[in-house]
Amino acid sequence: MSILRSRALGLALGFAADQVVGDPQRWHPVAGFGQAATALERRLHADSRARGVLHVALLVGAAAYAGRRLGDDTLPTAAATWMVLGGRSLDREAAAVQALLDAGRLDEARQRLTHLVGRDTSRLDEGEVARAVIESVAENTSDAVVAPLFWGAVLGPAGLLGHRAANTLDAMVGHRGARYGRFGWAAARLDDALNLPGSRLTAALTVLLGADRAGALRAWRRDAARHPSPNAGPVEAAFAGALGIRLGGTNIYGDRVEDRPVLGDGQPAAAHDVPRARELATWVDVGALIVLLPIAARRRRR
Repeated sequence: MSILRSRALGLALGFAADQVVGDPQRWHPVAGFGQAATALERRLHADSRARGVLHVALLVGAAAYAGRRLGDDTLPTAAATWMVLGGRSLDREAAAVQALLDAGRLDEARQRLTHLVGRDTSRLDEGEVARAVIESVAENTSDAVVAPLFWGAVLGPAGLLGHRAANTLDAMVGHRGARYGRFGWAAARLDDALNLPGSRLTAALTVLLGADRAGALRAWRRDAARHPSPNAGPVEAAFAGALGIRLGGTNIYGDRVEDRPVLGDGQPAAAHDVPRARELATWVDVGALIVLLPIAARRRRR
């Protein structure tokens, strides 16, 4: 097989581009997809699951088809991988909040945290800000790096773009609320299904690569199922156990209050735990690439 027709090489090059360069700062294709999704929502929206299914099917189908049309060779796969991965951007935002906490600038840290989480950050203390950062790093390591790499390894650019489309739609319409309670049902369920293999691989790699393997495995087994998200639960619990800290607690989303279960043992998360979480996420990202490259190579040969 020519090296120029290698899905595995494309994944590796796209991963490296994300780590070095990060997301495109201008003309990001995901922004264009979001605009198209909003325009289609205006035409299709109704308090109806069927309309939501149609909305998701058209948009995710179009993204996957576009990925298939790109082809499955090295350069298209590398471009698609770079386009959809968010590891560098995730670490950059976590580092920015960490720097503000280290400088004692809590109000600014709260504001910068809004780039990472959807909860109300205005009244969080330093420990709660750190907890929110670590939870976001854990969840998005799965959603923005490991899961897309999985679908890229299995399906090439079609899997990469299809997964990113589903993940974007979940963020746009999949959350609860009067407007999206039924219309967003399909987006939320599809995102859950597509992120399931990535979240389990992320949790497994966290156990393998974390400082406290036994703690990570114990927290995953004991605590994950109590989390409201079937995919965030395993990765946040495994991160908490690996870092020897506790995650979970009360989160406020506008007028809605969620009391999340406690994940892990040890002390509550603190600012000095954020660099450890970022380092663990980096190791998990690299570990996922190493695990998935042989799958990508085998799938492409077939």
